[in-house]
Amino acid sequence: MKKVLTIVVLPIIAIVIGYLIYTSIQEPVIFEKERRFREKIAIERLKDIRTLQVAYKSKHNKFTSNIDSLIDFYNNGQITVIKQVGSMDDSLAVAQKRVFRDSIRIAVRDTLLKREGFIVDSIKYIPFSGKKEIEMKAIIGKVSGVDVPLFEANIPFEILLNDLNRQLLVNLKSDREQVGKYPGLKVGSIEAPNNNAGNWE
Repeated sequence: MKKVLTIVVLPIIAIVIGYLIYTSIQEPVIFEKERRFREKIAIERLKDIRTLQVAYKSKHNKFTSNIDSLIDFYNNGQITVIKQVGSMDDSLAVAQKRVFRDSIRIAVRDTLLKREGFIVDSIKYIPFSGKKEIEMKAIIGKVSGVDVPLFEANIPFEILLNDLNRQLLVNLKSDREQVGKYPGLKVGSIEAPNNNAGNWE
């Protein structure tokens, strides 16, 4: 009886232990693969926000803290484009006044973010979050005594990766915080001008 029990139970225990070892090794690999996939989509969304913010600032001389304002700007706004006819390097054309510049107003949606599948209403939501909104701030900050418009948009890992392995998420956030970095993805900064760079760049 002991021999039969050993022959039947030992292989089952070995299989269970092998499975547990395999899953403990695979879990970080699966987490990392899914994290990279989600980050890629979130980064694209933050780049879209940056593109619209820069266009918004060129029109209004400030950034906006309201994503709905960006969406409205994309749908209904216009930007001015300066078109130059002739070349300033051509002295004969300059002398004959055949070089001139003309301002043209173009709809934002006809100029920016024209890639296939782009839906402007989706830029306000954190991907994979069940429609939780991206946090966005805009201020006029003082830099060397000069007023400078600044903005930032944030996607915390806590929301972006919420349904993945909890311990690996806690470890990722802790690693970022220990080196003084934002625990997530961020574009721009309201603390200091950074040329609207993302923390992934």
